[in-house]
Amino acid sequence: MTDTTAQVADPSDAPSKTALRRGRWLRWGLLTVWGPGLVVMLADTDAGSLITASQSGAQWGYRMVLPQLILMPILYVVQEMTVRLGIVTKRGHGALIRERFGRGWAWLSAFTLFASAIGALLTEFAGVAGVGELFGVSRWVSIPVATAALLGLALTGSYRRVERIGLAIGAAELAFLVAMVMARPDPAALVEGLKSMPLGNSAYLLLVAANVGAVIMPWMVFYQQGAVVDKHLSVKTIRAARQDTAAGAVLTQLIMIAVVVTVASTIGMHNGDAALQTVGDISRSLTPYLGRVGGTVLFGLGMLGAALVAAIVASLAGAWGLSEVFGWKHTLNERPNRATAKFYITYALAHIIGAALVLASVDLVNLAVDVEVMNALLLPIVLGLLLALESKALPEQWRMRGPRKYITWTLCLAVIGFGLYMVPQALGGL
Repeated sequence: MTDTTAQVADPSDAPSKTALRRGRWLRWGLLTVWGPGLVVMLADTDAGSLITASQSGAQWGYRMVLPQLILMPILYVVQEMTVRLGIVTKRGHGALIRERFGRGWAWLSAFTLFASAIGALLTEFAGVAGVGELFGVSRWVSIPVATAALLGLALTGSYRRVERIGLAIGAAELAFLVAMVMARPDPAALVEGLKSMPLGNSAYLLLVAANVGAVIMPWMVFYQQGAVVDKHLSVKTIRAARQDTAAGAVLTQLIMIAVVVTVASTIGMHNGDAALQTVGDISRSLTPYLGRVGGTVLFGLGMLGAALVAAIVASLAGAWGLSEVFGWKHTLNERPNRATAKFYITYALAHIIGAALVLASVDLVNLAVDVEVMNALLLPIVLGLLLALESKALPEQWRMRGPRKYITWTLCLAVIGFGLYMVPQALGGL
């Protein structure tokens, strides 16, 4: 009887064990897919973007919150295309351009990508130096330490490990949300600001354009497409990868909104004409209202996290892009060897060049303007090639159709238009 009872019980136990396994798969399955979208979006909120958000809040207060909300779907539709391209074709962005449009377009996209990645690294290292100086640490200490850490990170032999470390570093940006609460924004004034977008004012429109220009970077497109390939995601994971991208788009814009609101509630209410060109400028202006904890510690922590995760993403995107064009083997899942040497050397050189230029005390303000102009000029090329690849490189069932296609094209053209609007304005300030 005992044996018979045991045999009857086994089949009844099977569904519960299957359900447990399925539950574990659901919990851990998302973690195996999510990551590229969150990392690239946290990198999008880099040092330059945060300085732009601070200037927006100081000069225009809560009226700069609505543009940040509008940018959420724009971020999503652009990066979602890279997800489908990478997962379905199993090719990085540069490799697809080379295959579909020839080496000439591939070289153009890769070298402009590498230039923009170096430009981004300059602003990130300047941000690291600024945070260090808030705490009395010389840039001759903070930048070499950051460079060594970033170079060591790539040598771990695992893309997933790099991604997890990037997420942990980027999580420091959540400090801006705490700072926003400490600033005690006026809810009624915030709601009133959401109703106003004075697009007829050229100064306001220029800052809106600056925020748009800070949203879509060439290296973001290359990074996320390369990341989903290096992570070996399959078409079965596209839905989860889209969710990862959507969550990242919302999170990064919430961080931008937190910075806008924090500055609008403090500096914007009392000293809207304050010069906010550097990390030190913003911190010194916030400290009288938020104290040392809010103005220095929280702000510095958030800025450091933003700068470091952006440095990881921009440098990897640049190295991936050049490797794809020249046919070099490129993966973080292998330690440096003869096959991957050129990829790792490119990654290392990007950091070394960026660090050296910042330590050489070049005019970083004008250099940042130059980078901004260059990115604006690259938008038509980057988004144009992305849209062309989406319509040509993907099988029919994975292409956009109907209203979704027209909405995406409209949003991309709006980004291009705002980016180009910045060019003569920025050139006038050179």
